[in-house]
Amino acid sequence: MNSFPEGNAIVYCQGAFRTTYGKTAHGLVRRTRRYRVLSVVDASCAGRDAGVLLDGEERNILIYPSIEEAFEAAKGSHYPATHMVIGLAPDGGRLSSDARSDVIIAIQNGLHVDSGLHEFLSEDPEIAPLAAQHRVRLRDVRKTPPRGELHFFSGKIEEVTSLKVAVLGTDSAVGKRTTAWTLVEALGAAKYTAELIGTGQTAWMQGVRYGIILDSLINDFVAGEIEHAVWLAWYEARSDVIVIEGQGSLMNPAYPGGFEILAAGRPDVVILQHAPGRKEYDGFPGYPLHPIEKQIEVIELLSGKPVIAITINHENLDEGEIPLVCREITELTGLPAFDVLLDGAGEIINALTPHLKR
Repeated sequence: MNSFPEGNAIVYCQGAFRTTYGKTAHGLVRRTRRYRVLSVVDASCAGRDAGVLLDGEERNILIYPSIEEAFEAAKGSHYPATHMVIGLAPDGGRLSSDARSDVIIAIQNGLHVDSGLHEFLSEDPEIAPLAAQHRVRLRDVRKTPPRGELHFFSGKIEEVTSLKVAVLGTDSAVGKRTTAWTLVEALGAAKYTAELIGTGQTAWMQGVRYGIILDSLINDFVAGEIEHAVWLAWYEARSDVIVIEGQGSLMNPAYPGGFEILAAGRPDVVILQHAPGRKEYDGFPGYPLHPIEKQIEVIELLSGKPVIAITINHENLDEGEIPLVCREITELTGLPAFDVLLDGAGEIINALTPHLKR
């Protein structure tokens, strides 16, 4: 078992904290066991508290305009910075030239760098030798394990007796992971044991015990790795509930995630995260979001299991609109709908109660 926190982190999110491309930073500001988050870097909203800007909750995580200023501010504190964590999640997972320059500055200041991008810093001909020279560690979270360590689907998922809950979404960057963590915490408060199966780099950075990085795995092993992560969580923890974080959405043109989660994770029930204020798939103008009732139909057809609740992302909605939108979704789908960021996950627990065993 890892000893957390591993160090004190500056989360790098230059130019993106107020966009969906900053979703990794958002996750780290909300919760992480792996690091003690000191600050965020984004010149476009410097001087603000990251928690207040994100969801109205003050977390004493100040946003700085540059990596140098964030580093200097931490230097004289009780918690000097030890890590720079890339909080960006751009399409294609590559660093801009400016971000690359900031990584070099971080290394020169003695910071370890953790990155969840597809572009591997540890293989960069300039950055890797520089890190070695300054005796700092580069961790590329999306680097896959050696093929000999990967698992092929075997059917052992059928041994799992925990209730398996998949939190899928109608789009990418819609809040699936946040809802999944909120559900795990709410289950604990209700005296159930629960484990989260992380499926992306942000969950790893948050210190999830069991997980994979789905979108960087070799296709032949995706199903086996999902199965193994779920099985291992059940075998070691024997928790009442296993919550599986979704990826992308089944009908997203660029990130059609979820098929393998349904096929290999074999959830017993599905919770569907939805952003009613979105008209098109995130980052893809001209690709209208499929209706939620169609997405529910596809999930249930593929899995043979029920969608039991809709959790909403309130982006582009006024606070007063949210209860009305939830009622409209319930009338349309026949399913309970609610906003876990505003209302907590108590209603999800109510929806799960018929499926839970004491």
